[in-house]
Amino acid sequence: MVSSTMPDPMRSETALPRYAGIDALRGLSILLVVLHHLALRIPLKKTALADIVPGRVLGALSYNGYEAVFVFFVISGFLIANHSLARWGSLANIDLRAFYARRAGRILPCLLLLLAVLALLHLAGAADYVIHQPGQSLPRALVAALGLHLNWYEGATGYLPGSWDVLWSLSIEETFYLGFPLVCMSVRSRALLAMALVALVCSIPFALMAITDNEIWKEKAYLPGMGAIAAGVLAALATRRWPQPPRALVAAVGVFGAGGLLALMFAMRELWPLLHDFVMFWLVACAACLVYALAHARGSGVCGLAWLRSMGRYSYEIYLGHMFVVFAIVAAFKAAGSDLRSGWLWYVPAVLTCWALGALVGRFYSDPCARALTQRLARKAVPDAAIPQRLA
Repeated sequence: MVSSTMPDPMRSETALPRYAGIDALRGLSILLVVLHHLALRIPLKKTALADIVPGRVLGALSYNGYEAVFVFFVISGFLIANHSLARWGSLANIDLRAFYARRAGRILPCLLLLLAVLALLHLAGAADYVIHQPGQSLPRALVAALGLHLNWYEGATGYLPGSWDVLWSLSIEETFYLGFPLVCMSVRSRALLAMALVALVCSIPFALMAITDNEIWKEKAYLPGMGAIAAGVLAALATRRWPQPPRALVAAVGVFGAGGLLALMFAMRELWPLLHDFVMFWLVACAACLVYALAHARGSGVCGLAWLRSMGRYSYEIYLGHMFVVFAIVAAFKAAGSDLRSGWLWYVPAVLTCWALGALVGRFYSDPCARALTQRLARKAVPDAAIPQRLA
């Protein structure tokens, strides 16, 4: 699968693989998340678009944000595993300090900034930001966010305000990555690691079926999300194992993956009675197939999708900050008279503002902070070109 010569862990970032198609898929995923949170407050089906756009299309655009997060999980697993393989030659050779330093550098700056802003807004009594559910408090929410169990905290106490709620997925993802390199270094056998990852993916529907009395926890439990990340890791292992597969095979895998995801987007009401909790397993499998195919795509991507790839590269910043934009746009919509017929017009400035905010935060805050924090935690000089790698 890999060369016997271990690559330099701090090799130039320009030497690491880049995937335009995967960036575009990640951009589409964050776009669906933004549209979903807007549609919950300004329903597209009640706007003038419903006169000319089929309801099924509007529904697909409005209500696939949760599923898009699972696509994020798959992409995250692929990118982080693939770049680890490129740096260290094998997952068993991961440098723990460098791996954790990169994750901390990528995650902590934006997370700490977000929590500071949310705490100030809560203390100021700002609408949409005050934690008011019985059994919830600001100190406990901060502990849950920093302790990577905000998903469990919501399952136990109820939903937090929207800008807090988005952190449920981060709790799952970073918990996975705390244990991931330790498991890789302990198992060492590629075959055994692959078997463990397959078992984790296959556990998704059964984990969901086991949760029957708590809808919030069913949405946000650790195991299904970790299974999605594991599917991405498997896609990365397959990509490294067969670096030049036949084009026909790549095309077939890509068509299967894209077709399966589109079927879920546009025909969920027909598929759910057939699949029930296996829907998420189907979604994860299709997303992993599509990511595998996009990893082998040639060229720099489809023309005209540069904006979507840009959204993908700044998806973390957009994800953490988009609810500020959503709440502001909805407030402006209400102040302007709450005309639902023209409500679709508010989507354009909302998406553009989310994109601009994410890019600005990424370029002028999180990227510089990531460089500084990664160097400090790694305790060695790291070339600027080597960090930050824009992963999930």
